[in-house]
Amino acid sequence: MKKLLLLIILANLILVGYSQTTEAEKNLKIQSKDSLEGWKKGGTVSLNLTQVSLTNWSAGGQNSISGNGLVSLFAHYKKGVNSWENYLDLAYGTLKQGKNDNWWKTDDKINFTSKYGRKAFSNWYYAGLLNFNTQMTDGFNYPNDSTVISGLMAPGYVLGAVGLDYKPIDNFTVFISPFTSKFTIVTNQTLADAGAFGVEQAVIDPSTGNIIKAGLNTRSEIGGYIRIYYKKDVTKNIGIQTKVDLFANYQNNPQNIDVSWEVLVSMKVNKYISATISTHLLYDDDIDIAVDNNDDGIVDKFGPRTQFKEVIGVGLSYKF
Repeated sequence: MKKLLLLIILANLILVGYSQTTEAEKNLKIQSKDSLEGWKKGGTVSLNLTQVSLTNWSAGGQNSISGNGLVSLFAHYKKGVNSWENYLDLAYGTLKQGKNDNWWKTDDKINFTSKYGRKAFSNWYYAGLLNFNTQMTDGFNYPNDSTVISGLMAPGYVLGAVGLDYKPIDNFTVFISPFTSKFTIVTNQTLADAGAFGVEQAVIDPSTGNIIKAGLNTRSEIGGYIRIYYKKDVTKNIGIQTKVDLFANYQNNPQNIDVSWEVLVSMKVNKYISATISTHLLYDDDIDIAVDNNDDGIVDKFGPRTQFKEVIGVGLSYKF
């Protein structure tokens, strides 16, 4: 009888202990899950200034002053099987050189991306993506600063896509969409009449030179789209993020893929001083670039070209 009572007490103690351990593990899992869910926000803000002043400088050169600002923000939300990612990149740079009284633009960007996903299986999500891209101010082909070649919403790009998003870790995603709509907007009528950025140009009467039909302000494309995003802190003070966008127009030369590849490297010296390196490689088969093959100052032809931009800055920066 005593042995039976002892076994019952021992069994109850084991059961209680097992229940407490299981409950503790359960609470730990819930806490861990809760810590990964909800909003996660952050970004980088930097301002870089450069000034050169020369007086009786035998080696030659020109006085100059330049500034470049960069804002890269993100806001991610995760709850259960749902995820929502938002990115905003802003950049602007300007330069004044020599005796020129005008400030010349060196950088200009507005880029916003929002992506919603719902888990499908394993590391794959059903996803929808919206991207908006334009610039802030008018652009010129310097040193000619009298003819506008681009501007706010000239062009503007709006891209909407649905597909699958592969996300094995938080800072790496591959979005694949076989159903994508891309809209090019040119609000500057002079540029639209010239057929800039791929919109349909104006119809002109050859005898009088008058416009019979104005150029269209929009152009729509249907195609396939791939977007790759990766972000990593290489060391405590060095971070890198890169994104690649690939788009093929099903209706017109699908083999000529539009490419946009951006890289941003941030290097911290201390809490407020840092250096940034940003590059942007761009190819769009619908954007014609003036080409001077002989370097004689005369444009020989227009055609699509690989575009590349690099901006290096050292100055004030804050990462959060």
